[in-house]
Amino acid sequence: MPNTHRDHPDYKALRPQVVTLRRAGLSRRQIRDRLGVSLTDATLTYLLEGEPPPEWTKRPNAKDQLRERARELRKQGRTYDEIVAEPGVAKSSVSLWVRDLPKPRKSLEAMHQMREARWAPYREARDRQIVETKAEAAGQIGQLTERELFLTGVGLYWAEGAKDKPYARRECVLFVNSDPGVIQTFLTWLHLLGVEPERIGYRVMIHGTADTAAAERHWADLVGIDVAALQKMTIKKHNPKTVRKNVGEGYHGCLVIRVLQSAELYRRIEGWWYGIVLGATRPD
Repeated sequence: MPNTHRDHPDYKALRPQVVTLRRAGLSRRQIRDRLGVSLTDATLTYLLEGEPPPEWTKRPNAKDQLRERARELRKQGRTYDEIVAEPGVAKSSVSLWVRDLPKPRKSLEAMHQMREARWAPYREARDRQIVETKAEAAGQIGQLTERELFLTGVGLYWAEGAKDKPYARRECVLFVNSDPGVIQTFLTWLHLLGVEPERIGYRVMIHGTADTAAAERHWADLVGIDVAALQKMTIKKHNPKTVRKNVGEGYHGCLVIRVLQSAELYRRIEGWWYGIVLGATRPD
């Protein structure tokens, strides 16, 4: 069937005008009004063949905007689930829009956060169990008798105190520890043995990179003396190759406790310890 538009000479004569108006940025309605001619949609489409509509007449495509947003997020390293969280975005669409982009590598921080979130309930349950177990165990001890404290102190000193060696003769009571509970227990034991407070000297041993003034206040308050009563501090040399864990505000170094005129006491402690060893040995 012949195209009636192409065979009508009046319509052919209108095409140059229609094209000129279109390239000037006019819409279809504006072209009709400017020409003053009644044109059907089919006729106008024929006359505008090959001429794209002006940009201002195009309706924005919401899908195009979502697609660009999805691609932008993917380039930022977002996962499918994170992109889908954007309003109006379907996972199937995201898969089509960004499949040509490289898959983002999860950062170490993101992986750590995911792992922490996954294990958090188990850790909370474990932590509760640890607290309950320790509280139950502590309740099983109760108040120590003098004999129990005596034996505890002997074992504590032999584990943590200075000992006389054939290559290093030192018959004196010298105790070093960083645990406040251990320090308090040891001092209670010395009191049980009748050691006078004036025979006990204290000094702090700590790395020079720490807050030495705060450390001295910490230990002085713990043992109940003035900071001025502490002996000269011992500064440990720091090895830069060593990665130390005992750093920060909670690090107070160690407290050194020395009992003056304690050779006789040291010999008794060594004898008491050998007595414990013999008493604990099971007969064959």
